[in-house]
Amino acid sequence: MYRYLGELLASRLAAGAVLAGAEPGGTAAAAGGAATAWSGGRCPRRHYCEAAKKEDNPNFFKMVEGFFDRGASIVEDKLVEGLRTRESMEDRRHRVRGILRIIKPCNHVLSVSFPIKRDNGEWEVIEGYRAQHSQHRTPCKGVAFLRSVCTGAFLESYNGIRYSLDVSVDEVKALASLMTYKCAVVDVPFGGAKAGVKINPKNYTDNELEKITRRFTMELAKKGFIGPGVDVPAPDMSTGEREMSWIADTYASTIGHYDINAHACVTGKPISQGGIHGRISATGRGLFHGIENFINEASYMSILGMTPGFGDKTFAVQGFGNVGLHSMRYLHRFGAKCVAVGEFNGSIWNPDGIDPKELEDYKLQHGTIMGFPKAQTLEGSILEIDCDILIPAASEKQLTKANAHKVKAKIIAEGANGPTTPEADKIFLERNIMVIPDLYLNAGGVTVSYFEWLKNLNHVSYGRLTFKYERDSNYHLLMSVQESLERKFGKHGGTIPVVPTAEFQDRISGASEKDIVHSGLAYTMERSARQIMRTAMKYNLGLDLRTAAYVNAIEKVFKVYNEAGLTFT
Repeated sequence: MYRYLGELLASRLAAGAVLAGAEPGGTAAAAGGAATAWSGGRCPRRHYCEAAKKEDNPNFFKMVEGFFDRGASIVEDKLVEGLRTRESMEDRRHRVRGILRIIKPCNHVLSVSFPIKRDNGEWEVIEGYRAQHSQHRTPCKGVAFLRSVCTGAFLESYNGIRYSLDVSVDEVKALASLMTYKCAVVDVPFGGAKAGVKINPKNYTDNELEKITRRFTMELAKKGFIGPGVDVPAPDMSTGEREMSWIADTYASTIGHYDINAHACVTGKPISQGGIHGRISATGRGLFHGIENFINEASYMSILGMTPGFGDKTFAVQGFGNVGLHSMRYLHRFGAKCVAVGEFNGSIWNPDGIDPKELEDYKLQHGTIMGFPKAQTLEGSILEIDCDILIPAASEKQLTKANAHKVKAKIIAEGANGPTTPEADKIFLERNIMVIPDLYLNAGGVTVSYFEWLKNLNHVSYGRLTFKYERDSNYHLLMSVQESLERKFGKHGGTIPVVPTAEFQDRISGASEKDIVHSGLAYTMERSARQIMRTAMKYNLGLDLRTAAYVNAIEKVFKVYNEAGLTFT
């Protein structure tokens, strides 16, 4: 895959020169200062913003801003040169820096408080937040979330509506901004948003959770923070199809009563409510495709001292929720071996491999992965286990300066949002460890959410209009080949059978909705990976894929703002 790209990358790596007088861990290219080079075959060290450098446990929003600053400092000169206006060079630079300042902050943050009456008759005031980072594309896209509260908990993370006692304004702002860049990286035409409700869902009955969800939906609707063309939530921590169905029903029954597209106000719904096949596994499947695109690239694997492909690779997963489970399934299916799985209450390991289906069945029966009979309890941190691929699919800031030196994996695949702090990211670059960044790798969920949103607007499922036509066309093709052979060679020994291969037989009836979704997701991840590789090569970033992804996102968002123009400035 990407043979030509790989040859160019390899030639760039071979031709890399060491920056004169570069200090270990020192700064390299910045805004006016060209690209970094290689030192001793290691990856170039990038400049980090001061806010992210000062501490290893940075504010989450500041952490995302730091990564943005790093990408902006590299791409600024190119953006200035790319402007085709009559302005002076100084005015062009002012324009570029002005638009970059517009992109960076959150545009709107809504804070709400509302009462609910609990089943025992008591009244309680619930707090919730919704942040809209950017409206350069509308609707805004983001998820709502609940987070169960446990010390040191490992939790699934994907931008949407979250229910958690840890919800804060800074958290929703960080995840909203990350969603803007994530959508840009995979070319999904949404702005970024995020919502959270400050509760522990384990402390509420299903009836109470429904009350909270429906009331929160109304609070968002009253302020214009939800709607098919305005702002479209999706599931995240402790929310799923059930909560999304409640949101869609509430909106469609009230504010959106006369809107034929009302059920497009939210994604991640059940199929019966306008959901789409393949949405549940989308983030895990996208993570698999993301790893696949880089692990099959020989030039990158040669940098890491590994062979291409999954065949001889081992991996460990932190977080056995939706993302962790499905990524484990696909990696296992394609030949990789899972040697460890971690959750909030402990980790298990087996050097001979753990079967994802058996572990899933055990957890469904016992409510935990601990005690799984075909694995041992892991003493110590799962992040430090000996494996080829480490998948942090839990919460943010798991990989820090304190443990980055102890990580043994050569590839870190970020299934969660923000699992790596800037200080840890620097250490991984210095140690020649590839980090496949969150804003690309876990974008499978929002990609398939986009497909669901389009399905709701079109009011027809994918494949329905062409299914029979494709099936009939394929059969006519086989009959045409058979008749041509019989005309050429005759029927002396009877008819000449034309038997389709097993692969063609599976596709002969045409593409189902799930086939189309899976194909679209695979193509999206492949195309985005190619863009990241090209950018990494163009700016001589080496294994710094995060910066390459941010550069891609910044370029795309900048282009929209620049070409649309700014109103009332």
